[in-house]
Amino acid sequence: MEPTAPSPELRFGRKQILATILTLAVVVVVFAEVLPKLGDYDRAWEAIRTMPPVWILALVVATVGVVVVYVWPYTAVLPDLGYRRAFVVRQTSFAISNAIPGGGAIGLGVQYAMLAGYGIGPGAATSAIGITGLWNTLVTLGLPVFAAAALVVAGEASGPAWIGAAVGLVALTGILGAFAAILRSERTARRIGALVDGIVARIGAAVGKHFTVDAAQALLRFRASIVDVVLARWPRITAANVTQQLAQFAVLWIAVASVAGPTAPSGVEVFAAYAFARLLSFVPVTPGGLGTVDAAMAAILQAFGMAGDLALAAVLIWRATTYFPQIFLGAATFVVWRRRTR
Repeated sequence: MEPTAPSPELRFGRKQILATILTLAVVVVVFAEVLPKLGDYDRAWEAIRTMPPVWILALVVATVGVVVVYVWPYTAVLPDLGYRRAFVVRQTSFAISNAIPGGGAIGLGVQYAMLAGYGIGPGAATSAIGITGLWNTLVTLGLPVFAAAALVVAGEASGPAWIGAAVGLVALTGILGAFAAILRSERTARRIGALVDGIVARIGAAVGKHFTVDAAQALLRFRASIVDVVLARWPRITAANVTQQLAQFAVLWIAVASVAGPTAPSGVEVFAAYAFARLLSFVPVTPGGLGTVDAAMAAILQAFGMAGDLALAAVLIWRATTYFPQIFLGAATFVVWRRRTR
């Protein structure tokens, strides 16, 4: 019998209502106004409808791959949880966080409750959730740097891209270096935190305010919660998160190739469109960047020479195959989990 824990309730307050209104407004504007300016929906649908069967099969396989590897970051952090339980937690969290406006906090609470139900204590749960979120952020930030570098190496970039690739690489190296230093030494973590505190204090003095963040203690607590797991499993954690992102890129590349054929942008250009558009997922306007990421992706593909109608078709395929299957799966896993806990 599964261990039980209090079943989380999905409660909606004023913040969720306001977030829902904002989300609906943004989605309507993007899909009714912005995307039609990039391509024609009727022609995009025609391109989708006439896709060769072999590409449809490839999309099905790639979509299944996205669902499968999406669980890997959790199994990398919590190997004792097992794939089946990790699947339930990850898919449920995805559905809540990406389908409910302002659902990130709700999804976080649901993760804690589900992990507790599977016998994972608060410390291990905090470590797993923190590491998974941090690694996803680092990989998402790192992909545009590698995309810009790939464009340069492939000779498909102009002068500004060289500068952008160099600056991004230096910034990413600095972030990773600081993170490694924090993990290596508690003393270094305290020093970096004190440096942040000093910078915040100077900014506050410049604007006539007094800010207190105590970054040193926050970094020490964060380090203590993740250091053992990260030092022991960081290669597997990194590989799992990179694979998860590349699986989603593979779906986009197949979608582009399936509708554009020989006129499709190069794989490097499609990768750049994916990497740079995904940065908008950090802007918490809509769940999962719904609409905003899509518009940016279509615009970048068009900038690389892809016909607007075909770019729109490819992005719609990507959204449909990487978003809705996991939403439905997550809703199902949540219902099953609630029944078992009862």
